[in-house]
Amino acid sequence: MRIQPSDQLALDHVAAREAAIVGRAVEWAGVNSGSRNAVGLALMLDRLETEAARLPATVERIATQASTSVGDDGAVRTEAHADALKITARPEAPIQVVLTGHYDTVFPVDSGFQTVSTRPDGALNGPGIADMKGGISVMLAALEAFETCPDRERVGWTVLLSPDEEIGSPASAPLLADLGARGHIGMTYEPALADGTLAGARKGSGNYHLIVSGKAAHAGRAFHEGANAVAGAAILAAGLHALNGRRDGVTVNVAKISGGGALNVVADNAVVRFNVRVPDKAASDWIEAAIREIIADLPFPGLTVHLHGGMTRAPKPMDASQTALFEAVRDTGALLGQTVAWKPSGGVCEGNNLHAAGLPNVDTLGVLGGDIHSDQEFAWPASFVERARLSALILCKIASGEIDALKLKSLRLETM
Repeated sequence: MRIQPSDQLALDHVAAREAAIVGRAVEWAGVNSGSRNAVGLALMLDRLETEAARLPATVERIATQASTSVGDDGAVRTEAHADALKITARPEAPIQVVLTGHYDTVFPVDSGFQTVSTRPDGALNGPGIADMKGGISVMLAALEAFETCPDRERVGWTVLLSPDEEIGSPASAPLLADLGARGHIGMTYEPALADGTLAGARKGSGNYHLIVSGKAAHAGRAFHEGANAVAGAAILAAGLHALNGRRDGVTVNVAKISGGGALNVVADNAVVRFNVRVPDKAASDWIEAAIREIIADLPFPGLTVHLHGGMTRAPKPMDASQTALFEAVRDTGALLGQTVAWKPSGGVCEGNNLHAAGLPNVDTLGVLGGDIHSDQEFAWPASFVERARLSALILCKIASGEIDALKLKSLRLETM
């Protein structure tokens, strides 16, 4: 591969808009759009819709499905979620690229981390500046540039911006699955590491909520008439924790135990919340069976247990399609003087969903940064243009056929 004059037009288009690409991400990061902040999500969706209207594409809001959540009191509730934003160009084209991102963040509405500042070393520090409002700006910049490519008619593209990635995509998962099944290549804009390294193989992840019910009683007068749900939950949690180290690559993180009340009352309710990570399908099946074996053996009489949740994202191994795609991205980056490398990650994202649906994808095409999910989150300003140029050139090479999207899709289907 080499950079063609038409490629250079797209690259120059990105470079000329550096201030705008960075500036809109900074503006967006000033909007608190935590996953459960309905007002902030609505405001962020309005701004993204306005920005998307600049593209020669159809822009529409897509309703997402409701999900269930478990309260600290053990009650199961139905939860509504904000709309996703779908942007579509040339859906009839022979090659279809799926680009995804999320506009929610992990920061609650009352977080003290609400604005973007510039650190002494030049990095931008702000909520979502890397994860992933910066990535969304990079994505849109790459598409704006790609629309100058003479071969663009060969490629259709669909963007899905979801409101719930940071809580496991319970509302947008069906939308991701549908797009993944219909597309040929996926591009997702989670941040890369600070040195530009991409996430290669990803583990799978599951979120579980174990509702433990007991029997209340007076702790002094009638202690033995009760069944202590908190004590039972603690014993079960210890059993779950003991699964660590029993199978290579599998981890169980007991994140929270809630329940009970006054000190003189035997607790009649508790909830154990835990996350599991698995390297492959066999490990996923193993942990599911192990969890059910633990909860089937109740610690003492009088307790009942109900398990909610499950595997939310399947593992994403470096199969033949993933390897070929990453090598193509590496070669494309080399044309720009960018060194593209990758390594396994225990983290999960929408790339897991897309891969499970049959779509080879690279899911860390966003800005270079780090310390995400903390008030130290940062992104390097120079990486906005650098990464937008990489994505624009990838799209141009897909359109020219130098990156063979149809072959990559075929390789993925062979492993399903």
